[in-house]
Amino acid sequence: MSNKATLLLAGLMLASPPVQAQSLIEPERYRALAADHRAYRVGDVITVFVAEATRARSQAATDASSRLELNAGLRTPTTDYNADLGIGGSNSGGAQTTRVGELRTQVSVQVVAVDPDGGLRIEGWQNLTVNGENQRIRLKGLVRPQDVSAQNTVWSNRIANAELELDGVGIVSESQRQSVIYRLFKWLRLM
Repeated sequence: MSNKATLLLAGLMLASPPVQAQSLIEPERYRALAADHRAYRVGDVITVFVAEATRARSQAATDASSRLELNAGLRTPTTDYNADLGIGGSNSGGAQTTRVGELRTQVSVQVVAVDPDGGLRIEGWQNLTVNGENQRIRLKGLVRPQDVSAQNTVWSNRIANAELELDGVGIVSESQRQSVIYRLFKWLRLM
């Protein structure tokens, strides 16, 4: 082989990348059959069992009273004069607020990001139409991988920074809105 042919062959070997063995699996996505199949990467789906109940109660009472009395008297050898003057006031008030909310459902959400510490950022929504009433449930938050069960489920009370919204649009929600006339009379304190 001539020097030219050797140099040409050496140049071709240096210019072309080394041949690598092709694999049938992608190592970054591979999971063994016996591996744990819990969500751990972006795109995985987790079912959230939502069981939220909120109860709040606030109560206040005030009671105040004041009394001022002034007595004066004058005595002479023949007559006694007595004068009384009194001012009094009393005030009391009370207020109570009670609020109860409850939501029980299941929502499937998707892992949208994985934090450096392994925390799973989840987000998902579900639309439901019942008798012309559209309801939308939206859920997002942060889940620790160890809180996800082997069935890929997690309870809503295990979600950090959870944002859970339930919105409804339709006949029921429209009937809950107050009319403009009612709101005007209420603003004028006529109702």
